[in-house]
Amino acid sequence: MSGELRSPDLATPRTGSEPPAGGSSLDTALWCAERGWPVHPLAAGRKTPPRNCGACRSPGHTHGDCGCLAAGNWCHGFHAATLDPVRIEQWWGKNPASGVGVSCGPAGLVIIDIDAHPQTPPARNRLLPGIPIPDQADLTGLASGFHTLALLAALRGAPDPAADEDTLRVRTPSGGLHVWYEAPDARAWRCSTGSGSTRALAWQVDVRAHGGYIVAPGTSTTAGTYTTLGPTSKPARLPSWLAAELDRTGHLPTPPRPGPRPVPARALQAVLAAGGGQQHITAALGTVLAEVTACAETPEGAGFSGKLNRASYTAGGLVSAGHLTHEEAEHILQTAADVARPGQTRRAAQIIRNGMSAGLRRPLYLGRRG
Repeated sequence: MSGELRSPDLATPRTGSEPPAGGSSLDTALWCAERGWPVHPLAAGRKTPPRNCGACRSPGHTHGDCGCLAAGNWCHGFHAATLDPVRIEQWWGKNPASGVGVSCGPAGLVIIDIDAHPQTPPARNRLLPGIPIPDQADLTGLASGFHTLALLAALRGAPDPAADEDTLRVRTPSGGLHVWYEAPDARAWRCSTGSGSTRALAWQVDVRAHGGYIVAPGTSTTAGTYTTLGPTSKPARLPSWLAAELDRTGHLPTPPRPGPRPVPARALQAVLAAGGGQQHITAALGTVLAEVTACAETPEGAGFSGKLNRASYTAGGLVSAGHLTHEEAEHILQTAADVARPGQTRRAAQIIRNGMSAGLRRPLYLGRRG
């Protein structure tokens, strides 16, 4: 590679396009939710979530044990992200100055976060992890993530993602750029920072994916507004060459070894309590509930609706046979659904009602012959 590296000339920010220009944070949050991107509040004027409440800062407390969401309050950052318009209106109705964050994993997003911070570049063997850059390569002018990402693309003979007008791009107040892509599959693509020691794509290039969040376009902070660029407001599919680079640099988890999936403690406790500790009831529900809760490992798909419907049908049969009460069965199923798909209470409740209704017509007797 030769010739002096220059900062890219980004397109002029768009006006009058989605998300609504000048709209409220509530408008932005609803716009994101309509696209299937779970949202959560950010502290007013900042790009980070508000602090958790006092109880949630107690040692040993986790988002899975938090009662704030059930009470209509917000807590636990992107773990609390939701698509529920009622909850969204409740959160931003109380705090209209809050910004909007998008939980990347459940949204099925992989976002390339390009920084332009004024820093001295590291040694050339740390610019692109795992890729040696020969001494004859002219790196004059290299000063930001725009340059390292362009260098990576050039070495792979691929277009520069920063100039990809076929996908949603968002200019940040600091002069950086967020390039939004849809994940190519349901695997839990992982986050990284450009200076990370365990995994990194390129110097000053971060990756936002499962286990992280991104600031929604249209959100304003004290530093400025996150502004959509280019002709599209829809993320394109992650390019195959970039997916391969993310895989190469450790952004995919090691495939788990096959084996039985345990029912999470909260759901198992609900089964045991409802069945009075009777082993045959625990066994009957344990298998189908394990299939439901296993869906938590993938942000979308995984047959969640069908698995929850099957578990609800089984529970309905147990209710009809007198092994459980209707309230106990609903509690068990909703607990398992919340583990698998937090923030989708309404959707899960509808599936549960339909599945139990069908199961109630077919009693499931346990512990009897014939």
